[in-house]
Amino acid sequence: MGNTNNGPEESTDLGAVLRNGREILLQGFNWESHKYDSWRNLERKVPDIAKSGFTSVWLPPASNSFSPEGYLPQNLYSLNSSYGSEQLLKALLQKLKQYKVRPMADIVINHRIGTTKGHGGMYNRYDGIPLAWNEHAVTSCTGGLGNKSTGDNFHGVPNIDHSQHFVRKDIIGWLKWLRSVGFQDFRFDFARGYSAKYVKEYIEGAKPIFSVGEYWDSCNYNGHGLDYNQDSHRQRIVNWIDATGQLSAAFDFTTKGILQEAVKGQFWRLRDPQGKPPGVMGWWPSRAVTFIDNHDTGSTQAHWPFPSNHIMEGYAYILTHPGIPTVFYDHFYDWGNSIHEQIVKLMDIRRRQDIHSRSSVRILESQHNLYSAIIAEKVCMKIGDGSWCPTGREWALATSGHRYAVWQKQ
Repeated sequence: MGNTNNGPEESTDLGAVLRNGREILLQGFNWESHKYDSWRNLERKVPDIAKSGFTSVWLPPASNSFSPEGYLPQNLYSLNSSYGSEQLLKALLQKLKQYKVRPMADIVINHRIGTTKGHGGMYNRYDGIPLAWNEHAVTSCTGGLGNKSTGDNFHGVPNIDHSQHFVRKDIIGWLKWLRSVGFQDFRFDFARGYSAKYVKEYIEGAKPIFSVGEYWDSCNYNGHGLDYNQDSHRQRIVNWIDATGQLSAAFDFTTKGILQEAVKGQFWRLRDPQGKPPGVMGWWPSRAVTFIDNHDTGSTQAHWPFPSNHIMEGYAYILTHPGIPTVFYDHFYDWGNSIHEQIVKLMDIRRRQDIHSRSSVRILESQHNLYSAIIAEKVCMKIGDGSWCPTGREWALATSGHRYAVWQKQ
């Protein structure tokens, strides 16, 4: 029944999962999931999710929202959403618990849609619902009477002023309530929007087993495309993690940006000048949550999509490398049985060879059409259409597919 490496079901030690470093996450939705009876659909898939080896499933925002996708929340305490009723959600959370897979809540607390008009004729009051805040809960930069934002603005809606003590107290109360409902992990939406020190306070207050933040800003581009050097980009993500007291991991947008250019025949991008992986994974792998696509970058929004004919090369990279890999719902469940099986095979090898978030990487080749590396001195891999295989009779082919191969020591 599911995973054996989770340790005690409820550890009060905040850092246990980060230290262990053996997570594999599934993003359990895409931009259209609200149309397809999500909670019930996912509940049917829980046995497969557990058997495949996922330790945590990131669920879409569960609270009542102005938009069906869940990212314009209003009544945070109502768990009836376009994804399904509170009852169906609780059945899903119960099933995940039974199979020892942790449910991850999508925490959307940068902004909140008001219920009534207040200061300046804006909808910046929350009368008539739980957490009935007034205009002082809204930043002055988005039409409220609170302080200036401690981060970037999410435009067109009231942004929450986290510098207000009453706001933080209420948010911690809500996060603790989500934990009591059955959510174990948190994903912080639009983490650029408010200071990371508040994320630290929220994690310390609600004690999720694992947390990850979405700190997404633009990579460095020049007139010819993506810069080779993305150090300033990964430094900003590292600074954010640091400011959470190192309690949260962060999505490795740097690796995504580089990897999706590399697979187009620019694999030289996958080795930085120090000979290490060029994303957050190369600097702070135990906090780097790697991924190929999500509901924003891929799906029907496709703001920054991974080239679709190269996704298995992408998974061959993130599932053999350090960091905390994430598999996207679409690739696992909508792209056909073959892709599903290939991803499961890579996950199997990762687990059997005990590759974890801090495993060592020795990059052997990074040319235009070829990248190869040895991970933890136990697994060897190549991607790209350049032909290559490891020297030494100790290596046996573990799996291969279109433009990728993985070997293990026999």
